[in-house]
Amino acid sequence: MMNQDSSRGAVGAIGRPDRLTVLAFLSDSQTEQVVRDGLGDIVANGMDIRRGTVRTAINAMAKLQTPEVLIVDISGEDQPLHALGELSDVVEPGVRVLVIGDTDDVDFYRHITRGMGVMEYIFKPITREAVARHFAPLITRKAVGADAARGGRVVAIMGARGGVGATTIAGNLAWYLGVIAKRHTVFLESDLHMGSGALLLGGKTGPGLRMALETPDRIDPLFVERAAQPVAERLHVLASEEKLHEPLQYAKGAAQRLIETLRVRYNFIIMDVPFLPMPANRELLEYAHHRVIIMDPSLASVRDTLRLLGVPNGPWQPQSPTILLNRQGRPGGLTRKQIEDALKVKIDVVIPDMPKQLNESASFGEPAVTQRGPLRQAIIDLSREVGFAGGRDEQSVSLASASPVTGLFKKMIPQRT
Repeated sequence: MMNQDSSRGAVGAIGRPDRLTVLAFLSDSQTEQVVRDGLGDIVANGMDIRRGTVRTAINAMAKLQTPEVLIVDISGEDQPLHALGELSDVVEPGVRVLVIGDTDDVDFYRHITRGMGVMEYIFKPITREAVARHFAPLITRKAVGADAARGGRVVAIMGARGGVGATTIAGNLAWYLGVIAKRHTVFLESDLHMGSGALLLGGKTGPGLRMALETPDRIDPLFVERAAQPVAERLHVLASEEKLHEPLQYAKGAAQRLIETLRVRYNFIIMDVPFLPMPANRELLEYAHHRVIIMDPSLASVRDTLRLLGVPNGPWQPQSPTILLNRQGRPGGLTRKQIEDALKVKIDVVIPDMPKQLNESASFGEPAVTQRGPLRQAIIDLSREVGFAGGRDEQSVSLASASPVTGLFKKMIPQRT
């Protein structure tokens, strides 16, 4: 990220009304679509995406006015460092350069961000979540606070309406991350009275969640260790089965404090949170990093998904929610095209209608993701959407924001004298 001194030096250039906000040169249609989806909400009227590589960008920038942000694709380039050096000769000072490539190497990342002044780098296959998390703050200059950047990732799974399969999908996602991918994961079931997530995972319920939401002063790492019930070595469940005649006496701020404490202990906090007019649920949704809306192919589900898409993002959410269509192909249901036309957005993940497999899973308390097939692939796709990566990508941190910018791109970011 541009440091404070350099940002002051570039204020005049950034304020120019004739300057394009984002210009991107991308080498394939899939990457182009992901970038559009990830950045479209924040630069809808100021983004120009063109097909091409870093070489195309070099030729174009020799003739065009430099934008505020330049995104270049170096995948397939034999000499990417040399190409980035050539690019630095044809752009104006002050441009923020973001790079997409196909090299999964920490040393390469450090070299171009620390040594060449590239502000951020992500490697293919890129996801909408990665673009929104790593690129969007550098474009909007609205940095995600340290409290949101440090610690585990919080994912809220919310059904467009009851019965669409949100709990089943949340449970399977938690199982995949904790048991199969071996990431420290906790499944939080916000329905204290009728939730079935713990039952699906074969976990135990307890009084800990209710105590946390009613008496937040008790929340600390030791409390979390005792309240979360183990399902597997790296998967825990935080759920309750409270008496139906005893409503929750929620203490304001308790959900945020619980989330912050869980993030110290777990890589992923997967929350099954119905969108109900309850303070606890609203706060859990607000402080998630990523929201996932689960819908089925029904008209009522389309209506309610549209309403959920209109809910403002929380302070930790740089992108719009992921939409997952469950039970695609169900007899009498809407088609994917009909749903996308009605929503005016694309569906991100699709799970076909598999009543037999999911009914057996629910009956025996064994997540269906343990079996290979369409559901497991959909859960893998969903895990990538919410920020999981199987390689080094999950550990890549924007070091550019914490280190001085030097090298070939230094001249792009004017320094205060």
